[in-house]
Amino acid sequence: MSAVRDGGGTEPPGSTRGASAASGTLEEPQVRAMFDRIAGFYDVMNSVMTAGLHHRWRKRAIDAAAVGPGSRVLDVATGTGDLAIEAARRVGPTGEVVGSDFSEAMLAGARHKDTPIPIAFEWGNALDLPYETGRFDAATVGFGARNLSDLDQGLREMTRVVRPGGRVVVLEITTPTRPPLSTFYEAWFDRLVPLLGRFDEAYTYLPASVKRFPAPHELAARMHGAGLEQIRYVLTAGGIIAIHAGQKPDSETTG
Repeated sequence: MSAVRDGGGTEPPGSTRGASAASGTLEEPQVRAMFDRIAGFYDVMNSVMTAGLHHRWRKRAIDAAAVGPGSRVLDVATGTGDLAIEAARRVGPTGEVVGSDFSEAMLAGARHKDTPIPIAFEWGNALDLPYETGRFDAATVGFGARNLSDLDQGLREMTRVVRPGGRVVVLEITTPTRPPLSTFYEAWFDRLVPLLGRFDEAYTYLPASVKRFPAPHELAARMHGAGLEQIRYVLTAGGIIAIHAGQKPDSETTG
């Protein structure tokens, strides 16, 4: 859950014009406060908004990361840590998993979960990761990329901290364009979920943030611009979920 508006919109980074939950754009202090506030029921909200399927999608994202026993994984915008926990199941006791987020309340929730191996849940800003270049075999982000104030910088940072040949994986909700799924999506995500906004503005902000996020082919292009190659993405859940993976060039080919 790091930062706010992605840098690909019409407003420059740092602009406050038009910032609102309904538009899917909030200032960084507002976003941080929102995630701190909803941390206690964030997992429930994820299940409601994804009909309980988000764990299945996280498994596929870790598949795309191509990690195994002994691998080192960084999960950016880790939230309550579910994607980091899935990575921990793959890397085992000889591996290392770090979950980074800028919401201390979310990190507190993550630290209270049972994990297959110890996971370091640490405060960090996705736009300026406090890790050395090339430290990890993979960097992942699940349902957090759309909250970055500068998506391109966030992708560059994830690319920086993985080793040559390592992978960057982005798991995000996307907007289907063809019926009947687009009709269901509109009814569920654009109408039913926002009704819950009467309880908290997060239910209004999160669907809106999905609608303004780059389409899958656009995200692939931006990952390429961040220095990744061999970029592939798959759409699952009928086109509602996109899983992108790109590889950092091997040192032999970077010149």
